Amino acid sequence: MTEHNHVPDTPGDAAASATNDTNSAAGTTEGTQPATRSGSDAVNLAAEQSKNTAGRNIPALEDLPVTADTANLRLGPNLHDGLLALLPLVGVWRGEGQADTAEARQYSFGQQITFAHDGENYLTYESRIWKIDEEGQPGDLDQRESGFVRIDLKDNIEFICTHSTGAVEILYGTPVNERAWELESASTMVTETGPATLGPGKRLYGLMPNNHLGWVDERVVDGELRPRMSAELTRVVG
Repeated sequence: MTEHNHVPDTPGDAAASATNDTNSAAGTTEGTQPATRSGSDAVNLAAEQSKNTAGRNIPALEDLPVTADTANLRLGPNLHDGLLALLPLVGVWRGEGQADTAEARQYSFGQQITFAHDGENYLTYESRIWKIDEEGQPGDLDQRESGFVRIDLKDNIEFICTHSTGAVEILYGTPVNERAWELESASTMVTETGPATLGPGKRLYGLMPNNHLGWVDERVVDGELRPRMSAELTRVVG
């Protein structure tokens, strides 16, 4: 992965854009000027963006005898009160990113992330990634992740993440503010065929000034924390 910290609002800086000004609806990015969007402008932007997403939801079997998952806060069960600090994440997000891994080196990818709930006190999480070729077209399927996100009354976040590559990871963290969440891996288990190079790391999720979801995954390589994957995603459901 190449430069991240000299270009404002890049995927690698995505969550940082929401961390430096907790009172700003748009946030700032370290090393850049604060965004100037007012609170009313942010609300208007969100309303405009929701015109194409508010009526959509993830598919569910109609004959399921229990409450189905929903990624749309307007539909399905009410969000559990304990999840209010994670409310902005609920939805389906889709976009593109960059990866620089020990296994595959640098490549571009497409991604869809789903944060959903069923009325209980946790979010379900699913990520699908596919590679993008040199012509910008979808290529081979890449890694997948699934898991659960929980948060307690003191805003301590637990993220249990299972990787299709053969790893299970537990991350802990806290909200940075109402628009950003930071997590650090506390425990990682790898199967016999899993990635030998997946070291401990940190993830940062945040809403950017344009209300897109940005995230960056950093991993320890040779004793140094380095960006491994990052993306900027647009809401497509919710």
